Amino acid sequence: MSEKIEVEVFYDYGCPYVHAAAVWIDKVKASLGDRLQVKWRYFPLEQVNSVEGPEWKLWEQPADYKSRGRDAFHGAIAARNQGEDAFERFHLALLHAKHVEGKEHSRRETLLEAAKAANLDLARFERDLDDRSLLAKIGTDFEEAREHYGVFGTPTFVFPDGASAYIKMRPAAPSEDAVAVFEDFVETVQGRPYIAEIKRPSKPTS
Repeated sequence: MSEKIEVEVFYDYGCPYVHAAAVWIDKVKASLGDRLQVKWRYFPLEQVNSVEGPEWKLWEQPADYKSRGRDAFHGAIAARNQGEDAFERFHLALLHAKHVEGKEHSRRETLLEAAKAANLDLARFERDLDDRSLLAKIGTDFEEAREHYGVFGTPTFVFPDGASAYIKMRPAAPSEDAVAVFEDFVETVQGRPYIAEIKRPSKPTS
């Protein structure tokens, strides 16, 4: 794979398939370098699954609203304010804290631990965590995902030509297969639009 690949990935920190995808993509980037450009975009499943009606917006709820994941997105936005590399480090650290260490991903303590692991400017990070105007960015990504791409779950990959796919992978593809799996995935999503779904049947248990 020699050509440059750009892709946006809509994600939610609570999703185990997002964790596997992030680990997989990190392995692919280690091989492809700058030829692969990934933009992770916010897509709260809490909004998708809300029973409050279409006018209810997670990112508009008061600070004391007990959300499962909103503050994790806030942390991601605060990290991204320090640069895309800072975001990438924080992103992997927070996913690891949630899905490997079993920590609550929206607790401020967990966010600060991930920020420290990502070597962020902690004072700036905390200031941005207290800036509720940043939450509007969650809505911007979510509404674009729904209105333009029909995103329904995470992780969903969207390529510049509009080709998109939701993928379940768990665990992440092993290092020796990571690039090959990614090449097959890209070729299927972009080159074979007539394939609408591939799903493994559940094997009966005895």
